[in-house]
Amino acid sequence: MAGKRKRKSGGERRGIHHRNRYADNPPDFAQLASLYPSFEPYVFYSRDGCPRIDWTDFNATRELTRVLLLHDHGVNWWIPDGQLCPTVPNRLNYIHWIEDLLALDILPATRAEGDITTGFDIGTGANCIYPLLGASVLGWKFVGSDITDIAIEWANKNVESNPHLSNLIEIRRAGTGNGVGKSESNPILSSEGGVLLSNPGAENVGFLASSVLETELNAKKYYDGPPVLLGSVKDGEHFDFCMCNPPFFETMEEAGLNPKTSCGGTPAEMVCSGGEHAFIKRIIEDSVTLKDRFRWYSSMVGRKLNLNILVSELWKVGATVVKTTEFVQGRTSRWGLAWSFLPVSRKISSSQKVEENNLSFMLEGLQRQHGAFHVLQSVESYLSSNGASSKLDAAAFNVDITISRNQINAILKPETCNLSNSSNNNHGEVDSLVFRITVFQQHPGALLVRGKLLERSTSISAMFSLIFRRLKEVLTTKFCPGRALVNQPIPITQARE
Repeated sequence: MAGKRKRKSGGERRGIHHRNRYADNPPDFAQLASLYPSFEPYVFYSRDGCPRIDWTDFNATRELTRVLLLHDHGVNWWIPDGQLCPTVPNRLNYIHWIEDLLALDILPATRAEGDITTGFDIGTGANCIYPLLGASVLGWKFVGSDITDIAIEWANKNVESNPHLSNLIEIRRAGTGNGVGKSESNPILSSEGGVLLSNPGAENVGFLASSVLETELNAKKYYDGPPVLLGSVKDGEHFDFCMCNPPFFETMEEAGLNPKTSCGGTPAEMVCSGGEHAFIKRIIEDSVTLKDRFRWYSSMVGRKLNLNILVSELWKVGATVVKTTEFVQGRTSRWGLAWSFLPVSRKISSSQKVEENNLSFMLEGLQRQHGAFHVLQSVESYLSSNGASSKLDAAAFNVDITISRNQINAILKPETCNLSNSSNNNHGEVDSLVFRITVFQQHPGALLVRGKLLERSTSISAMFSLIFRRLKEVLTTKFCPGRALVNQPIPITQARE
């Protein structure tokens, strides 16, 4: 309901790509139930009269995906019990982000105008969701790869169930074709005595790993599974992009992150040695060998700490462009990471800097009794004790803050002289600061705290950065006293070309 109220007042649906068909028209469960009798048993009505489904029921989430694909995209689809069930709006966000990347003119064109866009889906799964959406929505051609018999069998069934798309999608067993390269680990990315390469202009990125991040990186395990891209890309093949929804976890116990949802998922889909960091690192290793065989390499990332580390690694191995974005589904955040080795076709102005209107940090290692609402209450209590006014929205898990310049000065008083001078210089004539703090659960023991500035100007952004950093210190000290502060808050969406 909070989302609906926000849209009526002219607000934007956060986390939904503006071209996503569900941005302004979220799925209508009541309408779908009336049109599809198989879905009707899963729909119930809350006290406020809103139609809902039980997100902890795998059968309900699977049937919702089935009817959305059929009703909105003309796609016939099914997966067996226990396989990973994708959410259609979230997957469309990734597709449209890839579309945005391909439209950028910072890289030279690699295909003739009018040629069909070609993509490679790493670990397509039984659901084959990205090829089916990319082909049905945008007419793209896909190769989808996987390693298990059941994934390959059902991905093929889903392709064959859609004759109008079958000529656009090929399902391939990973690593068994006459592919490029070998499957040995690439020594370039070895974390043993890792070499830090120079990276001109890196000060504008905000993503360089600190010594603490490097320590965590060195502790990561290696991916020890079958090949990812090497051995799957055939000789002579070129693609516009690859995409991947990687195994995010190291164990199935860790994968049981959200008791409020049930989207299935087998060990082959959910876990691997070293988790998402090791798996995406292997994609990076393969991309170093394949280079210009792909215009864009990309993957989803589940943890912001891993995103920071992976971006730093990409600069080390010579990526020419790195792009990131954030995908929000409900109260869960994921990130998109994309890179290329092609030479940039235009120079980016040094004045193009990321405005620090959106900042975030992770609180990790929290005890179970400390949830998102406790963190929000602490934010409200701390800032209110310094005179700020606040408005807490428990349903949306956010709190809006209005704080005056004098109150900001009081909060920043313990800062070093350098920071105090900086804040004073940037305050200018600004009398108040208005921003929103939202808290998302990442997995048990980890919360993402995001700050969004509700006014825009250079001086306001500078103040906001200082206040947000102080807030990070306060929350980390209270909820994660044993965890060091690894770096400054950084913008959620960063890009360096």
